[in-house]
Amino acid sequence: MFPATVLSGVKPGMRAFEEEIFGPVAVIAGFDDDDHAVKLAKMSDFGLAGSVIGGNVARARAVGNRLRVGHLHINDQPVISSPLAPFGGRGKSGNGTRISGPAIWEEFTQYVWITTKPAATAYPF
Repeated sequence: MFPATVLSGVKPGMRAFEEEIFGPVAVIAGFDDDDHAVKLAKMSDFGLAGSVIGGNVARARAVGNRLRVGHLHINDQPVISSPLAPFGGRGKSGNGTRISGPAIWEEFTQYVWITTKPAATAYPF
């Protein structure tokens, strides 16, 4: 078992910044302002879930809306999800679809338009 670990001071180019880590690891990369934080987040090829923590909910939501993630959590941890929510992640994360919830019908449905009449219409109409 791998112990819970926090990696701070992580920067672009470091393996912990570039790769998706599955395990009890929190990767912390510092940023200067909201634009810099979004830029850093968008450097990743992955986007399974994201979280923005902040004292100003409107500001946190504005930052979150700029991220490419399958699940976005404002002032909550990004590990929760719901079987009722369409989910597939973005980029190289997840399954690349909208599997789960009501959207699953769209994902696995091919629409066909069928008309039926009791007899053929005589030609010419």
